[in-house]
Amino acid sequence: MYEILRKEALVPNIHLFKMAAPEVAKKARPGQFVVIRIDEKGERIPLTVADWDEKEGSVTVVCMEVGTTTRRLATLGTGEAIADFAGPLGVPTHIEKLGTVVCVAGGFAVAVVMPIARAMRQMGNNVISILGARNKDLIFWEEELRRVSDELIVTTDDGSYARKGMVTEPLKELLEGNGKVDRVIAIGPSIMMKFCAKTTESFGVRTIVSLNPIMVDGTGMCGCCRVSVGGVTKFACVDGPDFDGHQVDWDLLFARQRTYLDEEKWSLEQWQCQGGGHS
Repeated sequence: MYEILRKEALVPNIHLFKMAAPEVAKKARPGQFVVIRIDEKGERIPLTVADWDEKEGSVTVVCMEVGTTTRRLATLGTGEAIADFAGPLGVPTHIEKLGTVVCVAGGFAVAVVMPIARAMRQMGNNVISILGARNKDLIFWEEELRRVSDELIVTTDDGSYARKGMVTEPLKELLEGNGKVDRVIAIGPSIMMKFCAKTTESFGVRTIVSLNPIMVDGTGMCGCCRVSVGGVTKFACVDGPDFDGHQVDWDLLFARQRTYLDEEKWSLEQWQCQGGGHS
């Protein structure tokens, strides 16, 4: 069993969990994920590693309440435990000295971008981060991201905080500016990553996206998370989750993400009918 050392509500429906997982903490790297299972009858879901502390033996993940498992997880609190916390899985984000790196975080993906931005800056890069959300109430870790960035730009779709607009707008301005952008890392909703990649394509700036479609076993055995990258079939769990955004077949990815919508809806309805508790 893996104990929840700390649970924190960040914004509505988004929660932080600091887990006791010393073996995972020893090897965790930016961009990797873990697969969790609440109990022996629960489904497996992937959660990206947001932070880790090898000395404390802890790993931090952030989850959004979407389906049955994430809502069940949200009912747990500090001191409780889950059955499985397997990882770290996936290929770590490639960290190297490039020059200027723009990190784009959409919504709760700031939790994924944080360790990447920190590592890129520690490597000596000039890190410019763009943090976007639908509205002010959904923004978290702004100051944390600011501390690991040389510059931070914040946007909200509705203009309720900071700059009004999509993250692609300041991204395009940076690409058109006097300073050279050497790499873009865009992580967030699939549609956001697609348009970030489309924005950078004409500028010839390599753009890395993190693909987290439906994963089941996290080891490449089931094939549920297959994606087409440059016309070649890849598995997000073992070949990624990082891929070249200019090579991703986004239409195929969107179609695959809709595959289990009916089953997910049914599962959530059943759980809610049973009282929406721990079991």
